[in-house]
Amino acid sequence: MDLSIVIPLKDEEESLPELCAWIEKVMQANNFSYEVILMDDGSTDSSWEVIEKLHAKNPLIKGIKFQRNYGKSAALNEGFKVVQGDVIITMDADLQDSPDEIPSLFQMIKNDGYDLVSGWKKKRYDNVLTKNIPSKFFNAVTRKMSGIKLHDFNCGLKAYRRKVVQSIEVYGEMHRYIPVLAKWAGFRKIGEKVVEHRPRKYGTTKFGWERFVNGFLDLTTIMFIGKFGKKPMQFFGLWGSLFFLLGFIMSIYLVISKFVDHEFALTNRPAFYLAMVVMLIGTQLFLAGFLGEMIARNAPERNSYLVEDKIGLEK
Repeated sequence: MDLSIVIPLKDEEESLPELCAWIEKVMQANNFSYEVILMDDGSTDSSWEVIEKLHAKNPLIKGIKFQRNYGKSAALNEGFKVVQGDVIITMDADLQDSPDEIPSLFQMIKNDGYDLVSGWKKKRYDNVLTKNIPSKFFNAVTRKMSGIKLHDFNCGLKAYRRKVVQSIEVYGEMHRYIPVLAKWAGFRKIGEKVVEHRPRKYGTTKFGWERFVNGFLDLTTIMFIGKFGKKPMQFFGLWGSLFFLLGFIMSIYLVISKFVDHEFALTNRPAFYLAMVVMLIGTQLFLAGFLGEMIARNAPERNSYLVEDKIGLEK
């Protein structure tokens, strides 16, 4: 199969028939073998009934329905588990992503050798204050922290080599940082393409300001786990040792001061309590690293590594 198109959705009953008809038209025009997987993330309208009708007309349109709303990341992660296509396309269901972009994204994966191609909505039709400005800020922060030169990490329109989606786990709010997850999984050829962003035709946006707070926390989690997930002692142990050493030096200074000046009231000095607190923090950090190391060593996936290819052995 050439393409698997994964579309997470919530309360998009009006847009689904038009979107699927548009996708089918593009697929037929380019002679693609394909499947469309509609991920109903706890819709409260008749989206699932619409999906059932679409599947009855076209068996290549498939669906998965969650019992409740779990979020876009969960929808994508479950969709990635069942895809069959060589190239995976993700897009939103609100008709703001154009299916006409799919053939060029497909070619960038198949012919140009990219592992992942992210859309760049250079001209946007979103609210400037609630979406455009915060998005620019977080894209800049993500570029700086991850080293991936993309302009629009959060664009829902992306293309992946199947091996990429099989090698990552998307949860929380991490769907906007899939390129970062892919990089940490060892996929280095990540590109972008300017894509059309269309005005919303039906419904209202499902995202608010809280997504930026959650997104920043998830980015911090990704960067930490990617670097120290299998070696937590290198982070906690280092900082724990530095804090303890700083507190110990302060304590030695205070003890020496007491011997030099017998009237020096050790316990009346704020520095005494500060030294104790710093040493305590250092000890706790070191123990956190030790416990983290024990957990990492005993985790089932402690020695799970991504193998790209084999010669002379069964794959």
